[in-house]
Amino acid sequence: MRVELLDGDITEQSVDVIVNAANPSLLGGAGVDGAIHRRGGPAIIAECQALRTSQYPRGLPIGEAVATTAGELPARWVVHTAGPVWSASTDRSDLLRACYRSALLVADGLHAATVAFPLISAGLYGWPVEDAARQALSVLVPAEPDDLVAARLVLFGRRAYETALAVHEELDA
Repeated sequence: MRVELLDGDITEQSVDVIVNAANPSLLGGAGVDGAIHRRGGPAIIAECQALRTSQYPRGLPIGEAVATTAGELPARWVVHTAGPVWSASTDRSDLLRACYRSALLVADGLHAATVAFPLISAGLYGWPVEDAARQALSVLVPAEPDDLVAARLVLFGRRAYETALAVHEELDA
């Protein structure tokens, strides 16, 4: 699978799957989650509400992923994954990597060819950008899904993009 990095808006990515850095409620929020729900429209929230009623009455567990329609987004599906909140005293990097692995599995199960990821947990959840990029790329770069041919890591802002690019070059060295 080819991994691409770009500075951009995840809600504008024309791919099969857009990954949402969701909060466990699945009912929208701020940051990437809010942007995806706003741009995708009411169809996404309707499916998320149905998932809360049927499968996740207590919310989506951290590190797991689930798919819904993409509504009005330029994608076929949204794969929601609940990332961990960063902690200076507790290593939660395994949970962050699980978000990427789970989302890849769900996307591959949908027979998607292309997927766009945000930098999960690096916004409101406070994960340091450099380490968030390291965790993401440590899963995405070696991944060998059946159907996925390209994964985009969509960074919000030039600084985040340049940081992730440096991490990617370091991992490729």
